[in-house]
Amino acid sequence: MKILILHNTVSDNPSADEADVLVQAEAIERSLLELGHTVERLGCDHDLAALVTELKRRAPDLVFNLVEALLGTGRLLNVVPTFLDALGLRYTGGRAEALYLSTNKLLAKDKLDAAGLPTPPWRSSRASKSDEPFQPGRYIVKSVWEHASIGLDDSSVATYRREKDLEEAIRSQAQRLGGDSFGELYIEGRELNIGVLDGPDGPFILPPAEIVFTDYPADKPKIVGYASKWTEASFEYQNTIRTFDIKDVGSPEIREAIGLTRAVWDLFDLSGYARVDFRLASDGTPYILEVNANPCLSPDAGYAAGLEAAGVRYTEAIARIMAVALSLR
Repeated sequence: MKILILHNTVSDNPSADEADVLVQAEAIERSLLELGHTVERLGCDHDLAALVTELKRRAPDLVFNLVEALLGTGRLLNVVPTFLDALGLRYTGGRAEALYLSTNKLLAKDKLDAAGLPTPPWRSSRASKSDEPFQPGRYIVKSVWEHASIGLDDSSVATYRREKDLEEAIRSQAQRLGGDSFGELYIEGRELNIGVLDGPDGPFILPPAEIVFTDYPADKPKIVGYASKWTEASFEYQNTIRTFDIKDVGSPEIREAIGLTRAVWDLFDLSGYARVDFRLASDGTPYILEVNANPCLSPDAGYAAGLEAAGVRYTEAIARIMAVALSLR
């Protein structure tokens, strides 16, 4: 089968998070070759006319979609899948609509809230969680569109006693967060990531991973910020540890988080693979932080670690993701 790995082009001197898409493309190409397929790679940018011409010329049987951004922003992540749909090309991972709804964190939170699924209260310049007055406390200011913890650091978390102060922080931080930001009530507690792998028998929930903040000072926010993901020499990178050795994995709150993962999968009509991020509050309530359609597939990233914990070979997972894509119309 002729497979085209499609990814966004990267700059001449890419940051670690930008260059990661090439790491993913290389790993997936190795797996596809192991599976006996013919593989080509194509980087794309905002010249969509050129992309359409190239896709028609190459005529792949399947596109392995790794496009994470266009024009340097995740806001346009769903554009390429929309074109693939228009061209009648099959592609891996989330559909264009699911990618848009999950990438826009405000739309995602609205959708979760409307479905009665727990997500922390929020405020933005355009919207807030319905029917709830402002709740003073600690908030984390995040990008509406960007993933990979872009722009997140200790300064993102602060205590706000007045709504107008939070609104001012949202406005002032918007530019460094991709031009659009919001404030989410900071949930003090444990952090979980739960991956999902699609297959012929439906979605398979991977073992939950807990993010452990080791030796963090009492006044340091326990967040998975940019440094903890990408800056290897940093305190955060060295002391933010992923573990699958969760002693209370059978507890009601973790079982509830696993059930919510499946509910999120169904609600957003996800496909192929996904990951849901949670915070467990002190009372045990699991709050959904983010819905990640098409999470990072680098061999050293969290999703691949979840596959290993489940006993699923990386190449086997790639084969399952492909098989699901080929079955979709």
